This record gives sequence, structure tokens and C-alpha cells, in this order.
Amino acid sequence: MRIALSTGGGDAPGLNAVIRAAALSATNRGWEVVGIRRGFYALLGEDDVVPLTREAVRGIGHMGGTILGTTNRGNPFRYPRKRADGTYDEIDRSDELVNHARELGIDAIITIGGDGSMALAQMLFEKGVRIVGVPKTIDNDVGGTLTTFGFDTAVNTAIEALDKLHTTAESHDRVIVMEVMGRNAGFIALHSGLAAGADVILIPEIPYDIDKVCGKIQRRDKAGRHFSIVVVAEGAFPVGGQVSVLGNSLPGQALRVGGIADRLAREIQAVTGKECRSLVLGHLQRGGMPTGYDRILATRFGGAAVRAVAEERWGEMVALKPPDIVTVPFAEVLRDERRVSLKDDIVLTARAVGVSFGD
Repeated sequence: MRIALSTGGGDAPGLNAVIRAAALSATNRGWEVVGIRRGFYALLGEDDVVPLTREAVRGIGHMGGTILGTTNRGNPFRYPRKRADGTYDEIDRSDELVNHARELGIDAIITIGGDGSMALAQMLFEKGVRIVGVPKTIDNDVGGTLTTFGFDTAVNTAIEALDKLHTTAESHDRVIVMEVMGRNAGFIALHSGLAAGADVILIPEIPYDIDKVCGKIQRRDKAGRHFSIVVVAEGAFPVGGQVSVLGNSLPGQALRVGGIADRLAREIQAVTGKECRSLVLGHLQRGGMPTGYDRILATRFGGAAVRAVAEERWGEMVALKPPDIVTVPFAEVLRDERRVSLKDDIVLTARAVGVSFGD
């Protein structure tokens, strides 16, 4: 058996732990393991397929990033092609990818990624590729699994930043707005905001009213608490408004979401008269060493993915359904988008302790 590993989409702490666990689990079965560089680029002739021996994965479990590299571009079904006039169109290179994998003697692929990678995996599965998925995203928005590796690390990074912002905000009687990742799901904002004692948490699932956000800050001011901390997911938006975006994307990429922190800070200062500052935590949330929880979860996923290959569970993704790691069909994963529920215990608890969601 010769299997290939691929890491696609945005990076997340724990990717190397998955690679290590899968490579060692497969090697111990007597299988050969290779890595597809930068998503599926290496199967399109854009990069290399590299051996993943014991030596290649030794000592990488604690490391952030991915030794295989990753990309959120290069969808083989909609591959961007530059025309002579400088504009772009899209072509289907999926047959080329499938044929190249066969030429390399690859019997099965383990793809590690978010919902976009799982959608791509489903399409490859429908073309006859023997493929298994591993859920990865710091946003925790992949369906079919309770959580994904990378999320815990991102939350802890945000908490550390909020703890530091809390002291400077209180020293200067300021309002500080911190923007975290979360294009469509507000899990990072919700968990980090509640853990760090934020006063306002704004998430994509609950459109906010700026007057209610300011009302919370003004009530704190009257009560003698002259500072406030606002945590906002990058995809949050006002009632009747739009998500903030940062210019045009590169070909093959979705629009870049962001800029909401600066916008909120200006609006809050205009209404309340309080001095406001904004901070975008950005890619700090993706970097660094994974937490212990993420290392263990990623290792469990890597081992489970190899078991799924051995059991020929093609077209399925490994998932955490406590206390077990199970497999879930890609179709089910893609059908059940994971979003913050307004009835979630964490939302109810946040409301109970006085956190405002701007509604």
C-alpha cells in the first residue's frame, strides 16, 4: 500500500502532529507514505511529491505549520489560468490530478483540511479517488465533528492577547476592540471572549446593533468601569449591513474578510465619546506550537485516518464524537455546516454573566 498525505487551506497548529501520526501508523503497517506538497499542487506538476519516512517526521509533532506546505488556491476543478490579455479564467485539471496520482502508484489519499478541502475531497471521491479526510481549521466550523485541531491553540492565543489588552485598557480608561478570525463562525470570539472576561462579543451568527453595543459600554462607564473590551469575529456584521472586506482577492481566492475592528472602534468613539483603539490579531492565531489538547487530537485523527484507509472507508472524514473518533461521509460533513447556536450553553452562560452580543 502506498498512501499520500495532503494539507490544504489555511494552516493550523497541529498539522505536523497529524502528518507524524499518520506516517508512523502507516509505516508500522508496512506501507509506504508520501507527502503531496502545497495542497494538491504536486499532483498538478506545480511542486514535488516527497517521501514521508520515519526520519522525515521525527520530532515534528510539537511544531506549528506544516512540513508539506499548504495553499487555499489551486482547486483542480476550477484552476485559475492567466490569459494573454492578463485576465483569468478557470479550467478543470482534475483528470490530470487523478492520472498523475495513478502514475505515481498512489493507492489512497489522506487529505487534511477544512470544509473547502472536504468539498474538494468529495468531488475527487466521485471521480473514483480512494480518499479519506481529516478535519482541520482554527475556526471550528467543519461539520460532523465536535471540534477540530487548531481551534484550542487559536483560542488560547486570543485569550493571552485579551489578558494583556485588559490591563492597558483599564489603565487608560479606553475601549479596545480586538478582531479575531471567524469568517462565518464565531467560535474563537465566543470562547476567547468569555474566558478572558470581554464585555461585548460580536459574532457572525448574531447581527449586532451598534447602539446596543454602545449602550453596554455607557452603562459600564456610569457604573464606574471606565474601560471595555470588545471581541469581534472578522465576519460579524450589523443588522441590515454587510461584512467588512479588505479589497480584491487573488484569482481563485474568496474575498478577504476583515476591517471590522477599526470600523467598530470609530463608530463606538463617535457615539460614546470614549477613546477607542482597535487591534487585529490576524495570523498570530494560526501560528506557533499547538496546545497539548490539539497535539493529542491531531495525533488521534492521524492514527484514525490510517485505520479508515485500512478499513476502506473511502469518501469519509474522521471526526470527534466523544469519547470516540468515528468516520462521517463527506456528504454529511458538507450538509451540516457548524455554526454557533444561539441556544448553545456557552452563549447562554455569556448572556447570564452580562456579556452583550449587540442584540
